[in-house]
Amino acid sequence: MAKTERNNIKLGLFVFAGLLVLVIAFYMIGNGSNILGRDFEVKARFNNLSGLMEGNNVLFSGIHAGTVKKIDMVADTIIEVTMQIDKKVQPFINKNALATIGTEGLMGNKVINIEPLPQPSAKIANGDMLQSSKLVSTEEMMKTLSKTNDDVAAIAKALKGTVLSLDTSELFSLLNDPEISRSLKSSLSDINKTTKNANNMSSVLNTIVENMKKGKGAAGMFLTDPVLASNLKNAVEDLRQTSGNAKKMTAKLASTVDGLDYDLNNGKGPIPALLRDSNMTQNLIKGLYNLQKGTDGFSDIMEATKHSFLFRGYFKRQEKEDAKTFKE
Repeated sequence: MAKTERNNIKLGLFVFAGLLVLVIAFYMIGNGSNILGRDFEVKARFNNLSGLMEGNNVLFSGIHAGTVKKIDMVADTIIEVTMQIDKKVQPFINKNALATIGTEGLMGNKVINIEPLPQPSAKIANGDMLQSSKLVSTEEMMKTLSKTNDDVAAIAKALKGTVLSLDTSELFSLLNDPEISRSLKSSLSDINKTTKNANNMSSVLNTIVENMKKGKGAAGMFLTDPVLASNLKNAVEDLRQTSGNAKKMTAKLASTVDGLDYDLNNGKGPIPALLRDSNMTQNLIKGLYNLQKGTDGFSDIMEATKHSFLFRGYFKRQEKEDAKTFKE
């Protein structure tokens, strides 16, 4: 009998211990504690949790890494959140990681997302404070969306007024004129043709320039042939010398003309006297006239001599010799 009582007491103690362990396990699971492994704590501070509660999940790069252990009010605008993170994730989290508050799905529970940054940093340790980003709440999003809707409505109203004013304006009727549309199309076609012609001309000019650079054609040979360039340089030099000589000759001629003008106006001799003495000029004219009359008379005498019977045979023989000489 005593032995049975002892066995019952042992069984009761065993059941009580099992229940106690089960209760503790449920409590730890409820708090998100890792029963079989080790955990470490990190903290982050936010201005607004937007419904985040103790026991909510903590994600690292989208993977479950721990739970929210404790929430404390530090100031009226600062809330400190203590997160309990699995020790296995610690080697992958850097001190410069960013903690943000999000939701599980579209309308699920709030979670904390720990996002790694590309900048190198030391690994996180127990009790470190992560930097956080401001969470845009749903109410703020709705307010912003409402304001955006109001702005869109105002813009739509303004556009409606603008369209109505354009519909009744002369410019709109001008744009709807089919004749102007055809003219515009024709002008655009002409501009297109002109552009193509300009492109073709540019291509031809580029080809010509390339050929000139390569020494092809007369212009290319003229630009690239060193002998031709030397000849051109010599020709320019000769032209410069000729120009200098012409200037000297012009100066000498001007000096001669000045001297002759001076001599004619102030000098002595027959030419200045002839130019200035009217009597001598008249006598010279009379002498030339008498000389012309004497020459005419001599011509008449010679013509009469040709027909004289004394000299007729001589002149005929002279004419025959002249004709024979001309034929030979």
